[in-house]
Amino acid sequence: MPHDTRPLAIFLMGPTASGKTALACALAEQFALDLVSVDSALVYRGLDIGSAKPDPATLARHPHALVDIRDAADPYSAADFRADALPVMHAISARGRVPLLVGGTGLYFRALQHGLSALPEADPSMRAQLAAEAAEIGWPQLHARLSGCDPVAAGRIGPNDAQRIQRALEVIALTGRPLSELQGTGVRASFPWRVLKLALLPADRASLHARIAGRFDAMLAAGFLEEVRALRARGDLHADLPAIRAVGYRQAWQHLDGLFDAAELRERGVFATRQLAKRQMTWLRGELDARVLDPELPALAERAVDAVRLFVGPSR
Repeated sequence: MPHDTRPLAIFLMGPTASGKTALACALAEQFALDLVSVDSALVYRGLDIGSAKPDPATLARHPHALVDIRDAADPYSAADFRADALPVMHAISARGRVPLLVGGTGLYFRALQHGLSALPEADPSMRAQLAAEAAEIGWPQLHARLSGCDPVAAGRIGPNDAQRIQRALEVIALTGRPLSELQGTGVRASFPWRVLKLALLPADRASLHARIAGRFDAMLAAGFLEEVRALRARGDLHADLPAIRAVGYRQAWQHLDGLFDAAELRERGVFATRQLAKRQMTWLRGELDARVLDPELPALAERAVDAVRLFVGPSR
């Protein structure tokens, strides 16, 4: 069997609030690792508190590539991420270091490692049409329509997941073919790194839920609503932008629109974050080549260090 001479890379994956950033920074203290963020909210400037972006002191000590690279008015896609991440990883490897990609956006990890499906580009007019329909009849009704056109995709998408319902219906309208069918097409890209995958998967979901609630409360106390007010005050942002549809931001925007009070904001924000974590964990369980680590175990850091040491060699 030929020896695999590809450079090394580490994927540190996990649901929101599972402690990925802290573990990534701890590993970077011990090994020659450079961090790369894999998070669809952290790419946006100005989305700091509600995205749980590492604080300036953490970023100064442990810089994360692909943080604060896009204005909130500009959509960012999995294709954009792959185009940005590959040269960053090549540069890290060329310096004799190992890229550690840390985050919870499974679509970005998948696009990076396996390439992208043969899907059409976004069509602004079609998206506007679907958004107008949703405003009139609601996203659950559009989800019901999707169930008739593409039951496989609809089964994977929640009835209130506006972004994914819109994309699935857009693809059908543009191609005449179901999204679930097209996602199986396209050329599988070769990946020029040998990867160690570490997946933080809590055995006790209740503990993760408690973390999520505590973190959302901490965000509110830290000025999350003031952050969203500042975004609204720009005047060029709206609720249909991917940045504003991010979990927490969507609910805060609706609260500031007067749709519900502060207590319901907290309830909705925590619930939406739990649902995000559930989707992330479902995806992670499908990563069969990942080494699973329970973030609630006291030995988490030790086990992660052991896994990285076996992969990259002795710590520095």
